[in-house]
Amino acid sequence: MKIVVLAGGISMERDVSLCSGAMIYKALCSRGHQAVLLDVYLGYEGDGCEDIFSVRKDWAADMGTINAARPDTQQIKAMRPDGEKNFFGPNVIGICQQADIVFMALHGENGENGKIQAAFDLLGIRYTGTDYVSSALAMDKALAKELFFQNDIPTPRSFSLKAGETEPKEVVYPCVVKVCSGGSSVGVYICQDAKEYEAAKREAFTYEGEILIEQYIKGREFSVGVIEGRALPVIEIAPLEGFYDYKNKYQPGSAVETCPAEIPEKVERKMRAAAEAVFQALRLKTYARMDFMMDDKEEIYCLEANTLPGMTPTSLLPQEAQAEGMDYATLCEHLIAVSLRKYEK
Repeated sequence: MKIVVLAGGISMERDVSLCSGAMIYKALCSRGHQAVLLDVYLGYEGDGCEDIFSVRKDWAADMGTINAARPDTQQIKAMRPDGEKNFFGPNVIGICQQADIVFMALHGENGENGKIQAAFDLLGIRYTGTDYVSSALAMDKALAKELFFQNDIPTPRSFSLKAGETEPKEVVYPCVVKVCSGGSSVGVYICQDAKEYEAAKREAFTYEGEILIEQYIKGREFSVGVIEGRALPVIEIAPLEGFYDYKNKYQPGSAVETCPAEIPEKVERKMRAAAEAVFQALRLKTYARMDFMMDDKEEIYCLEANTLPGMTPTSLLPQEAQAEGMDYATLCEHLIAVSLRKYEK
């Protein structure tokens, strides 16, 4: 197949996306596919776009490292003086239109909020993952949690707050402050008192104009991948220090991950059922990954859904698939297959 692996962009998860994209690209090449790895924002300025799938080139040679520090997106934007007029980089649309499918290796605001999916739908470009409506619902944590409550899916109590507004209710400490549309734990803060809370709000509002104030759940952290509505084995994530933040997610050796998770069978069934319920409530298609906390009373709480789960060396969905005997390359091809099925009439 001719496959574009689309990565990069200008979100705070740019490096994570490039790492996912590089691994997906290499895996698809190993299976004999004609793959091209493109940065959605920087594009491709070389000649011969009409023959690009037959060019023998290591597209991943300069991609794939995730630094402990988050990327400087302003520096990336400066490389495209026309970026404000057209998000897509040079030749990106034309190359994607030549492909049998685009493998979405994007993470964060540009890629998971549904805007690219909507553009591709209009242009007749097929892509992996869910559609634009469910992407937008899942990306907005405030909207997603409203659907969780309406469908009796256990989730921490919360309220949203826009810049300049006063709290609609009293804040109970400790609490969690997070941006409404972030990912990879960027813009997430655990606050022990009012001073930390005010500082967290100021910092969170530098990312976007709406934030979420959430009940803090002390306990163990888990994740559950769902493919075509069926939950994969539960994985537990135990950071060696702090919580599962950006550094602990992507720096090797920063967390201990156990799959299948060592939890009672009844808890595992409940968590997998909740993940499948989230998949239905958010109208998700193809695949996703749900994040959970469990307190000392074995009560579970769904934190959020990720519509384009990471595919890096430390990512959770590949580990869950491996627990069922599916290696990385097979997983990539399987995600393509289930994504193509959403176009069958």
